[in-house]
Order: sequence, then structure tokens, then C-alpha cells
Amino acid sequence: MDSIFSVVGSYVNWDVKSLLLFTVVFIITADYIKNRRLGSFPPGPRAFPIVGNIFTVDHNRTHESLTQFAGRYGDVYSLRMGQAWMVVLNGFEVVKEALVNQKDSVADRPDPPMLQDRSHRGGIFFSSGNIWKQQRRFALSTLRNFGLGKKSLEPIILDEFTHCAKDFNSHKGKPFNPHLIINKAVSNIICSLVFGHRFEYGDEKFMKLMKLFGKGLRIEASIWATLYNSFPLLMRRLPGPHQTAKRIWDNAKDFIRVELKEHKQNWDPSDERDFIDCYLNEIQMSKGQADSTFDEENLVLSVWDLFLAGTETSSTTLRWALLYMVKYPEIQAKVQAEIDGVIGQSRQPSMEDRANLPYTDAVIHEAQRMGNVVPLNLPHATNKDIQLGGYTIPKGVTIITNLTSVLFDKNEWETPDTFNPGHFLNEGGKFVKPAAFIPFSAGKRLCPGESLAKMELFLFFTSFMQHFTFSMPAGVKPVMDFRFGVLLAPRLYEVCVTSR
Repeated sequence: MDSIFSVVGSYVNWDVKSLLLFTVVFIITADYIKNRRLGSFPPGPRAFPIVGNIFTVDHNRTHESLTQFAGRYGDVYSLRMGQAWMVVLNGFEVVKEALVNQKDSVADRPDPPMLQDRSHRGGIFFSSGNIWKQQRRFALSTLRNFGLGKKSLEPIILDEFTHCAKDFNSHKGKPFNPHLIINKAVSNIICSLVFGHRFEYGDEKFMKLMKLFGKGLRIEASIWATLYNSFPLLMRRLPGPHQTAKRIWDNAKDFIRVELKEHKQNWDPSDERDFIDCYLNEIQMSKGQADSTFDEENLVLSVWDLFLAGTETSSTTLRWALLYMVKYPEIQAKVQAEIDGVIGQSRQPSMEDRANLPYTDAVIHEAQRMGNVVPLNLPHATNKDIQLGGYTIPKGVTIITNLTSVLFDKNEWETPDTFNPGHFLNEGGKFVKPAAFIPFSAGKRLCPGESLAKMELFLFFTSFMQHFTFSMPAGVKPVMDFRFGVLLAPRLYEVCVTSR
């Protein structure tokens, strides 16, 4: 009897093993058939079953990994993240071909699970189609009415600098981390436009958000986000940094909803004080229109987009700029000498001074180029089949336009890996902007806040250089390494600030 059970037991064990083996072979075969590259699709590194290229990329230096792959597979190549394909474009010519020459075909955004869960395809930056067109058009026209890109905004920026300078002076030349101070100063500009007021630097809720924004953006570009987008049913139930990112963005939206509630309590349709007031009016006026996308949820998401983008991009660029000034004190001295000769110490700078400050302008632009704040741009998606680099890219594929490969393109920049303001100066010392300088992207998805960012960068940086000299603490050398995320930020550093 024992021998019979033994035979049956061994048969069952073997049968289970066979079933498991068959299941594994079946899954791998089905995955290969479903996800194999067609001959007309761009080449790329070999993708593993199920996970694709998730573990092929160094997620702490993704922009560098993707740029290195271009040397092996060409300027147009493909990667598979889980079950989703993406095509990576490298070099100025290929990126321009997509963003400018085929701008209508790549105007959409992909909608991975993490983005769906966060913004439900609404707002300005991550929406597509009619929602995007309506929200972007309204945001641009409304913000222009409140001074976006106009001289009337200069006093607000310069007044905010005085608050920032006061905070700098309070450290009395001792080392401090300028990160949060710069974040709060820059953020208050977009807050003035969107909320109708600035926040005091000591405001606890405001300060908490400033601390968390960078962390959230790092998680959004980490392997945790990639795993979430590849296996959402599993990752939604697992703990990890992806859950932290969700809490950060929920806190940001709650912050905005408090502002919205206060606006609604004091709302006068005839007195439009800021973006939120104008949006509330638009909701009322568009009621009953079948194609209207204006509602309170899109209001919160649009304000969230403006608040986040209007805070992090310019403040991160300024932190890079100051870090380069302490690394290259001779460049800092030359900038200060030019400012002293044109503006002096008796008045505040103005955007009209920019034409007479070519070297200062060149330094700002070179800090943008080297800082490479949005290294991989925001992702695009094809809305029809297109041809790029001799390959066919089907509708619905995510497109990564690798801005790192453009801002450091050896065919476009004389010394791409060196901080060199001469990249933006002609032989006569006049400012020139090369076509490959596209830190704000290009085409239909060009950053809507570009004019605001340019004004903030010039006025803040010029004011910093006019009033202060920046240096590293004694015995400390500047570290130029970065913290990778949706935005590329310098590692936290301390500086000493001396009044001039």
C-alpha cells in the first residue's frame, strides 16, 4: 500500500512541476509574441520577459543611461517598461523633427496608472485633446491679463527679492542652505498670480509643501513609479515610496482646496483678483456647454500644475546658478562688474537692462543648459502612426525627448561638458541664443510659463549678484552632483553670503 501512495505521490509532484513549467513557458512565450519588436520599430536593448527593460536602466541617473544607449542603438531607439513601449529620441535634429516638424502628431501625453490616479487626465500639463486645449488656452490668456511676461510683474518679483535678501542677511555671513529660501521666494510669484497673495516664509503649511515638492518629483521618476505604472494592481496595494508621493500630491491639492474655499466665500464675479477668481467665473459662464471642461476638479488640477511648475523649475535653476558662481568665482566677479557698470548699486534691475548685460544673460543661460533641470522633458505620446529616423512609431506609443542629449549635443556646443558662457556670446560679445537651447521644450507643448521663468531668472539672479557675493564655507569644495527626478536638482549645499 505504501508503495502505491509513493507512486501516486511522485506522479502528483511531477504533475505539479509540469504544470508550473508549462505555465512559465506559456507566459514567456505569450509575452514574447505580444511584445516583440517589429522590423520597422526602432531597435533597443533586449527586453526581459514581463519586466522589459525596467532593470536595464539606472534609475538614479536615468538621463545618463538613456543618453548612453543612443551611442549603441542610435538616436531613435526603443525601451519596454513592463508591458508598455517607449521610444527615446536623442540629439537636436531628431528632437526638433518630432517636437517642431511633427508637433501635431506628438502633442498628446501618455496616461500611465500613476498619472491617472493622481490627476485623472485633467489640468494643464498632463491632459490631452480638448481638455488640454481648453485648460492651456484659458491659463495663458488669464495669466497674461495678470502680468505674465509683462513689465507690470517686475515690481512683484523685485519686492519678493527684498524678502529673500532679508533672510539671506539674517545669516550674517555664516553657512546656510539656500534651498528653501529660494523655493519660497520663487513660489510666491506664482502664488501672487494664482492665489492673489504671497505667503510669509514662516508659514508652516507653505514651508511643509516647499520641503515636500522635491521629494515627490524624485519619487515620480524613480523605479517605484516605473513599477507602479507597470504593475498597478499590485503596487496600489503595496507600501513604499510610491505611496509617499501620493500623500504629498494629496496634501498639495488639499492646500489648494483650502484656498479655493476661501475664494468662494469672498467671491465677487465683478472683481477678478487672481487666476482662481477668473476660473470660478469661467465655470459659471460655461455651464450647459456640452464640450466644456471647466469644473472645480480641473480648477484644482490646473492650479496644482501652475503652483508646482512655477515653484520648482525656476528655483532649481537658480540654485544651480548660485552653485556655479561659487565654483567659478572669476565668472561671478565678471558678472558683478558688468552689473555695477550698467545698473550700479542705487537702483533695482529691470528687464530693460538685459540687452545691456550680455555676459550676465549668457551666464544665466549657461546655468540653465548645464543645470539641465528637466533632463528628459515631460513625456509625449503619438496620436497617429509617424515616421522618425527611418522607423515607424505606432499610435499610442510614449515618446521621450531626451533634452540632456540636446543641451549636451557635441554637434551643437563647442565645449558641451564645460560651464562656458561663451556658448551664448558672439565674437563681438553680444548675446546670441543657439537653436539647440530648448530647456523649455519646443512645439505645441512648449512650457506655458517660459516668459515668467525668464523674467524670474534674470531679475532674481541679477539682484543676487548686485547685492551679494556667494562663496563656499572655509575648506569646503562645491559638489556638482545631482539628485535625479522629474527635475534634476543639485545636491543640498551650504553657502556663505556676503553683502557687497
